[in-house]
Amino acid sequence: MAALVVSLRRVAAACVLVLAAALGAAAQLSPTFYDGSCPNLQSIVRSGMAAAVQQEPRMGASILRLFFHDCFVQGCDASVLLDDSPTITGEKNAGPNANSLRGYEVIDSIKSQVEAACPGTVSCADILALAARDGVNLLSGPTWAVQLGRRDTRTASQSAANSNLPSPSSSAAALVSAFASKGLDSRDLVALSGAHTIGSARCASFRSHVYNDSNINAGFAAKRKQICQPQSGGSDGNLAPLDALSPVKFDNGYFRNVVAQFGLLHSDQELFGAGAGVDSITAQYARNGAVFSRDFVTAMIKMGNISPLTGANGEIRGNCRKPN
Repeated sequence: MAALVVSLRRVAAACVLVLAAALGAAAQLSPTFYDGSCPNLQSIVRSGMAAAVQQEPRMGASILRLFFHDCFVQGCDASVLLDDSPTITGEKNAGPNANSLRGYEVIDSIKSQVEAACPGTVSCADILALAARDGVNLLSGPTWAVQLGRRDTRTASQSAANSNLPSPSSSAAALVSAFASKGLDSRDLVALSGAHTIGSARCASFRSHVYNDSNINAGFAAKRKQICQPQSGGSDGNLAPLDALSPVKFDNGYFRNVVAQFGLLHSDQELFGAGAGVDSITAQYARNGAVFSRDFVTAMIKMGNISPLTGANGEIRGNCRKPN
């Protein structure tokens, strides 16, 4: 028993050290980090995202999802942007990302414009964080001061992408656990899930929910089955809006859908009716879009602070797809 107590204390101490290191790195971030070295950065990113969203409104959601999938694997370090190479097995072909993540070329284009204005100065990780914010705002969502000063990793982890990213089939309890492992609480989980108020999902992600689950409106399930026929497969790439009420407007329609059992993904519907302490938060956001927007901003800033590389760690990539 004494040995077990000593072991548990060592584990707890190690967790405290890791958390302290992460908080220390996050403390080095600042909204004004590039004010002197790249004063036009934010206008360049905003212009690039405005052009991308004008061409395809869904791109705002795609870039936001890229940021989420980056931060949940190794922290917000642009690992998700790295291509496979002889020395790197990237995250783009991990199960949750393959044939699903998109928008890489938008980040490439913005990075090229930033490099032309401020060579070797701004990280891909920071460009992605700014682009995610602007994509939300351009679709009628809130804006916020993005913490900046991240550096880019030289590595990626396909195995961590496979294990760390929540699945569309996740239970409420599994979602709470996955977010808690990143320092995000249940309110952060529900608020960040509200990103599904914009964008679309592939049939492969919601087929099981519309065919097999009982906690879904029957009429809604029937309509979505039309997109996912036959049940045995063959229509994996067909798309449906995550929020049928307003798929290209950032609002609280997603939560109103979930409360009415119109959640497209199993993991969406788990936020209401499955327990795990999230039902009341979901109901609150369904009633009050302003509270959702406020909490979404708070959660995005917290997520952006997950294990950033700062100072002498990492690098400023010249090309977001490969280390220097």
